[in-house]
Amino acid sequence: MALFAFVFGLLWGSFCNVLIDRLPKGKDVVAGRSKCDFCKKTLRWFELIPVLSFAFQGCRCLRCKKKLSFQYPFIELVTAISFACIYQVFFPSVFLMIAVVMIFSACLVIFMADVKFQIIPDSMIVFLALGTLFWRYLTTPMASVVPYIVSSLGCGLFFYALWLITRRRGIGFGDVKLSFVMGFLLGFPEILIALYIAFLTGACIGVILIIARNKTLKSKIAFGPFLLFGMGVALVFHTIALQVWHIVF
Repeated sequence: MALFAFVFGLLWGSFCNVLIDRLPKGKDVVAGRSKCDFCKKTLRWFELIPVLSFAFQGCRCLRCKKKLSFQYPFIELVTAISFACIYQVFFPSVFLMIAVVMIFSACLVIFMADVKFQIIPDSMIVFLALGTLFWRYLTTPMASVVPYIVSSLGCGLFFYALWLITRRRGIGFGDVKLSFVMGFLLGFPEILIALYIAFLTGACIGVILIIARNKTLKSKIAFGPFLLFGMGVALVFHTIALQVWHIVF
């Protein structure tokens, strides 16, 4: 079954690539066959096999011979490995697996779309919110959900204030919407740990890019990926993160 999860992850990762490339541009993600990024020729079925097509084609389009982006096999493999891990951790709870798959898929698409286009698709925020609500329904008694609502409001309003104070130049409104969902998913104090990691890594990467002269102080850097990285660390290393929090505070 883990092998089935891996294969399904390859196929799902291929669909995630479609979402990453089409959603920020407002294109239909269902209608229309995939095309080469360069010559715009419609890809044939044997050019759409996850990972294998990329390898057998020598990382190039069969028509125009231009090099293809490594994004495609990378996303497919990451999704496949993640699905196999999700199966190993949460099986036989099918509903928990569905919730985690929804959260993971939305985060993956948001991360890559923000990196490539500096746009966080609203549809993926909604999908992430639905996955988060499903997760909370499965794991948290109704009597204990209030702290997560408070965490969501506190985090979201903090980012909304930043958005207003910086006159919409410091962060995008997509980051504000993402922060609301993050707060509800993580709760307190995990959300503070995630934000600390996000701001710290964002600042470090920004300084590195400026030193490397790839960016200036006025350049825009997508912040969504740093938020998701902080959220991922807080989720995966939940116990360790809490121990660090209690030691520090």
